[in-house]
Amino acid sequence: MKKLFRATQSLWRNKSGQDLVEYALLGGFVAVAAGAIFPTSLMPAVFGIFDRLATIFSLAANQGS
Repeated sequence: MKKLFRATQSLWRNKSGQDLVEYALLGGFVAVAAGAIFPTSLMPAVFGIFDRLATIFSLAANQGS
């Protein structure tokens, strides 16, 4: 039981991945904010880009089989 307690304490004190998590959260916030600020006139163009990317990726995935 003491070994489990020590392991839990060491994980609690370990801050090595904290920066990565903070940057991921900040990136997610920026992405959501940018999506909310986009004018609706740009949305069809953005959807067109994603549709083209999806087509390219599906064609690339099917070439291997």
